[in-house]
Amino acid sequence: MGIQGTEVAKESSDIAILDDNFASVVTVLRWGRCVYNNIQKFLQFQLTVSIAGLVINFVTVVSFGKVPLTAGVNLIMNIVGALALATEQPTNDNDLMKQSPVGRSKPLITKIMWRNLISQAVFQITILLILQFRGRSIFHVSETVMNTMIFKTFVLCQLFNQFSASTLEKKNIFQGIHKKKLFLAIILQMAMIEFLKKYANTERLNWGQWGVCIGIAALSWPIGFLFKCIPVSGKQNFAKA
Repeated sequence: MGIQGTEVAKESSDIAILDDNFASVVTVLRWGRCVYNNIQKFLQFQLTVSIAGLVINFVTVVSFGKVPLTAGVNLIMNIVGALALATEQPTNDNDLMKQSPVGRSKPLITKIMWRNLISQAVFQITILLILQFRGRSIFHVSETVMNTMIFKTFVLCQLFNQFSASTLEKKNIFQGIHKKKLFLAIILQMAMIEFLKKYANTERLNWGQWGVCIGIAALSWPIGFLFKCIPVSGKQNFAKA
C-alpha cells in the first residue's frame, strides 16, 4: 500500500496503490483494457482504409494512369478515425472486466481483427473497382461525376465501417453508441467531404447519386454482421452481444 507501506516494500513490489484504496485496482484495469481495445479498434479501421485505398489506387493507376483517391482521404480517415475510435472512455458495464488478460507476447492484431478488416477491405475494393471500370456505363454519367461518386462512396464506406469497427466482436454495433464520440466524428466527416471537394477535383452530386453512394456504403453493415458470425479460434474472451 502506498501510504502505509515502507519504501523498501514499495521498491520491491510490482504495483503500489498510492491512495490505499483497493478500488483503484479495478479502475486501473478498466482503463488499461479500454485503452488497449481502443488501439485495436483504431488499428483495424486504419488498416482497412490503407489496404483498400492502396489496392484501388494501384489497380487504377496501372489501368488508367490516374489516382482516384487523393491524399485528402487519409486526412479525413486519420482525424475522424482517431476521434471516433481512439478516444472512447470505459463504461460502467462489466464487458471490459469479462475479458481475459492479454500477455505481452500476444499479437496486437488478433485473428478477430484480421477477419473484420479483410472482409471490409475486400468489399470496398470489389465495389469501387466495379464503379471505376463499369460505373459510367451503369449510371450514364460523366467521368468527373463518376470520379466524385467513387471518392464519396469510399469515404462513406469508412463512415459506416466506423460503426462496425467500434466493437471487435459484438454483432449489435449500435449498443451504447449514444455514449460515444462517434456522432461528432460522423458530423465532422460529412462536413469534410464537402469541404474537400474542390481539393479532390470533384463535382456536387444530385440526390439520386448521393443515394447510390450511401446505399452502396451501407452494405458494409450486413457484411460486417455476417462475418462476425464466423467463429475464430483462439479469440479473446470478449463479451457477447
